[in-house]
Amino acid sequence: MFGTLGMPELILIFVVALLLFGPRKMPQIGRSIGRAMGEFRRASNEFKRTIEDEVAADEIRDVEKDLKGIRDVGKELRDLKETVENPIKSTVKKVLDLSSDETDQSPTKETGES
Repeated sequence: MFGTLGMPELILIFVVALLLFGPRKMPQIGRSIGRAMGEFRRASNEFKRTIEDEVAADEIRDVEKDLKGIRDVGKELRDLKETVENPIKSTVKKVLDLSSDETDQSPTKETGES
């Protein structure tokens, strides 16, 4: 509805304000408008900063969830490793025990055959 204000529009606004408020009040009105614009700019920057902080905090929470999931997967993998490793170790131990038993019995058979 309202486009950008060009120089003719600004001059018209200035002339109307000059007629309404008079030349003595114009500097005071200008300062008030300047202060209001500065306050608005500060408030909008603070709002923008707050939104950016919330977005960053939300991203950090997502990363923390991902890390927790990875930690859980790591624990599951360690548990799986132990589940697989324990039977293998016991089987290897049995095979080694049987092998050492056969090795111990072999020399006695050879001495008996000689």
